Amino acid sequence: MDSALSALIAELPQGTVVTDPDILGSYRQDRAADPDAGTPLAVVRPRRTEEVQTVMRWATAHHVPVVPRGAGTGLSGGATALDGGLVLSTELMRDIAIDPVTRTAVTQPGLFNAEVKKAVAEYGLWYPPDPSSYEICSIGGNIATNAGGLCCVKYGVTTDYVLGVQVVLADGTAVRLGGPRLKDVAGLSLVKLFVGSEGTLGIVTEATLKLLPAQHRGCTVVASFDSVAAAADAVVEITGRIRPSMLEFMDAVAINAVEDKLKMGLDRNAAAMMVAASDDRGPAGVEDTEYMASVFTEHGATEVFTTADPDEGEAFVAARRYAIPAVEAKGSLLLEDVGVPLPALADLVSGVEKLAEQHGLMISVIAHAGDGNTHPLIVFDPSDAAMTERAHTAFGEIMDLAVGLGGTITGEHGVGRLKRPWLAGYLGPEAMELNRRIKVALDPDDILNPGAGL
Repeated sequence: MDSALSALIAELPQGTVVTDPDILGSYRQDRAADPDAGTPLAVVRPRRTEEVQTVMRWATAHHVPVVPRGAGTGLSGGATALDGGLVLSTELMRDIAIDPVTRTAVTQPGLFNAEVKKAVAEYGLWYPPDPSSYEICSIGGNIATNAGGLCCVKYGVTTDYVLGVQVVLADGTAVRLGGPRLKDVAGLSLVKLFVGSEGTLGIVTEATLKLLPAQHRGCTVVASFDSVAAAADAVVEITGRIRPSMLEFMDAVAINAVEDKLKMGLDRNAAAMMVAASDDRGPAGVEDTEYMASVFTEHGATEVFTTADPDEGEAFVAARRYAIPAVEAKGSLLLEDVGVPLPALADLVSGVEKLAEQHGLMISVIAHAGDGNTHPLIVFDPSDAAMTERAHTAFGEIMDLAVGLGGTITGEHGVGRLKRPWLAGYLGPEAMELNRRIKVALDPDDILNPGAGL
């Protein structure tokens, strides 16, 4: 293998292939911190599609697994390295071209979500998908997991903005799918097949993204509740009538963890806090804001605060974005990503509370409440074997709970390696077999991210 790797190194620009053990160590895990991560043979950091093709041809010829990696912010172990494999990092693939006439951006996968937003903003445009980690997560990773974020209740998720991709298949073939057209139904919808595929079907080396006019900075409503059920009921009523630009939930654990760090004066006695917003202009935005405030009040909110000041509103949005690192300060995390139909949101949160009590664990729930996508955060001490076992048991039971409520095991983080044991049970045998057929058709030797997702 040393001689084979030397041949790959010789085929690629100098410095593309990295074998320094200290550097390899930093690419073993993504943010999920999978304790079973392997040590790769090498890390490859290409800059062009042709270089990715070279890597995949070599990997196929030598039957070496390849784990695609974006910025390493994944939360399901989708970029966990494998012993003796390659980690193909897209971090140096950072070109972008913007066409304000067609309102599209053609970008390589290595740019951060925030960098794309900043680049298109110079043209008065906006790229809506906004994961909480938008400042440090890459567009390639967003595409791999079909990431959503705080604005997805109104604007949708990544797949709604990917018009086209260039993708390198397992055998090194580069294929262009879709393009800068808003309507195109020629052939199967293959672009959608690759969005959310977690690098198991191909490696996206370029994406054509749909852009919108710059978002209006509207009004924000913040409400505290002494009942999770009341907050969840308010969500159902609001979404039954309007589509706010944001409708976010934090439980008592998250509220107190954020207050510990940011000292914002949040109500530490609240069982739940909602952060909602409307970005409609003029009277429509005011009407929606007033409506949300009235619904929160009618459902027993102990405090309702409304502001049209963008900075004040952004402070509460920042608090919601900070919830995961704030809770993470309490200990190591197992991060969930389960979603349920909106009427089942209260049942999911109360069910998680019962599991936390049953297992003697701290479990916080934050949520993109407007679309039922929740993020239970299980806090544990990895040096405590008994607690670690309880945490992993609760991890599985939360997914079982969500599925039992008509929900899903993942809404936007992907299956990765951490959730793979639950995938077949969630999909059912027929759908699982169909997934496997597609995987085999595109990657017959199973060298693209084996063990993740499918």
